[in-house]
Amino acid sequence: DKAIDAFRDSKPDVVLLDVMLPGKDGIEICRQIRAESGVPIIMLTARTDTVDVVLALETGADDYVMKPFKAKELVARIRARIRRFEPETVEMLNIGDLVIDVAGHSVRRDGVGIMLTPLEFDLLLCLAKSPRQVFSREALLEQVWGYKHAADTRLVNVHVQRLRSKIEHDPEAPDIVVTVRGVGYKAGGV
Repeated sequence: DKAIDAFRDSKPDVVLLDVMLPGKDGIEICRQIRAESGVPIIMLTARTDTVDVVLALETGADDYVMKPFKAKELVARIRARIRRFEPETVEMLNIGDLVIDVAGHSVRRDGVGIMLTPLEFDLLLCLAKSPRQVFSREALLEQVWGYKHAADTRLVNVHVQRLRSKIEHDPEAPDIVVTVRGVGYKAGGV
């Protein structure tokens, strides 16, 4: 509970969270933070199993860094998360029946807000800004996450799945974030 209290008191721009903490584990703390804030969360951990990575991302983490890590890479990831979290120029975009308010960092359908994490918002925004372009997973890693690691493409898949669960009428038959088989993703319903 000290971690949650510290989070509420300091209102950080980004959260670095170890999975293995005494008492409550980092996954549960991540879940609690995500329930009340869209602040970027980067998990730091010695756990390298794909199941752990997917669990952290599905719980609400925006990124997952395995120990040992290089300090420069961690700093670059932090900067990318903070940069993506800051509002951009004033504009409204449409994708399907969604309205994206870039400056307000919000998404609405029929006037009702849809809660997205900063990373989910950036992913949707990237696709919406270039509606006819098909983005490979590697291109999305570079543009949305701010780095390029082919081994991390599963991050894209997990976040697309989470995004679809929030914005699609039928996540099993998506028409807003469309898969282009063997290539990547593009905006649909334009």
